[in-house]
Amino acid sequence: MDFDALTHDDPEVAELILAEHRRQRDTLDLIASENLCPRAVREVMASLLTDKYAEGYPGRRWYGGCEVVDEVERLAIARGKALFGCEHINVQPHSGSQANMAVYFAALEPGDTILSMNLAHGGHLTHGQESNFSGRLYRIVHYGVSPETERIDYDALARQAREVRPAMLVGGASSYPRAIDVARMADIAHDVGARLLIDMAHFAGLVVGGVHPDPVPVADFVTATTHKTLRGPRGGLVICKKEDARHIDHTVFPGIQGGPLMHVIAGKAVSFALAMAEEFRTYQQRVVANCRAMADEMALLGYRLVSGGTDTHLFLVDLRPMHLTGARVQAWLGSAGIVTNKNVIPFDDQPPSDPSGVRLGTPSLTSRGADEADVRQAARWIDRVLRASDPSAEAERLRPEVVDFCRSHPIPE
Repeated sequence: MDFDALTHDDPEVAELILAEHRRQRDTLDLIASENLCPRAVREVMASLLTDKYAEGYPGRRWYGGCEVVDEVERLAIARGKALFGCEHINVQPHSGSQANMAVYFAALEPGDTILSMNLAHGGHLTHGQESNFSGRLYRIVHYGVSPETERIDYDALARQAREVRPAMLVGGASSYPRAIDVARMADIAHDVGARLLIDMAHFAGLVVGGVHPDPVPVADFVTATTHKTLRGPRGGLVICKKEDARHIDHTVFPGIQGGPLMHVIAGKAVSFALAMAEEFRTYQQRVVANCRAMADEMALLGYRLVSGGTDTHLFLVDLRPMHLTGARVQAWLGSAGIVTNKNVIPFDDQPPSDPSGVRLGTPSLTSRGADEADVRQAARWIDRVLRASDPSAEAERLRPEVVDFCRSHPIPE
């Protein structure tokens, strides 16, 4: 993109952006929550739409001069409804966390009980972590995975729901490698009179691509981010039925947000249009196929995978059999140009700052055109570093090979 003005006005920031471009260009991004948004999305994010205040909703703004941005938001809404097949969508949340906050504030009262997935078993901060607003405002009861299978035991969850009688059941996770049985979740929630929220921040793109069960027809509320598997701008959204639309909208504004970010909403509109193309469905199929291939290669190399594998865009490696921890592995692989994130795993006895696992995902690498052979090679590179007598030195030796691979699989422009 054109950086002439920035280079002139603030060369220091311009150089930092160029440094980040070089970092992304020359490293393999295996962080499951990251992706590469298309150039068209980046261009609209850098547009003068960022200058416009637009508190309220199309046709009901508190500022004048909103006739154009009204059309931008109407377009994003129409495309979002078509993409997800939903009755109502609010595209204003600045993030997935604020999307979840909007649902809680619209559907619950402080002190109500939420039954949600344990953060240590794959859940998210907004599913009731004690320092998060969700844990501070609501009574949180967690469910987790089975010690034997490391998967959600839906029969056990049903029994727990009958005991707890929550006001809301939350499904979805940030580090759970298996598909969520959203239909079973709906049955469990409705059996005890609970509202069902499916947080598909991680797997929204997989749903659009037809490679994950669709929560929209069965859940009361669905939230998502637009920057992970959806490959759009950083932001969030809320999907609900018509009867909850007014309450959700009022909770987003004026309840928890002021002026929406119109340049981001425009980016959402662009990404929704791109996600309706057949190429996007093919891309999502490749994301999952690549993830399964990489997980399979790691298993063949002798690594223990949480739950035995993956159905999605991510998987977790248990490092305990190798007497390693996530922080060390993340640092070693980072020196080789392989970017990962340390991650807690179920029943982890290590602290979250240096947990027993590492999370690996394929959305970003697939966006660069990587195929199953490529991700298997990435798995072998990881193994090469971790089994070396001196992992730091081996990472440095590997770095030029990783750079060569990255240059042959460039960031899409």
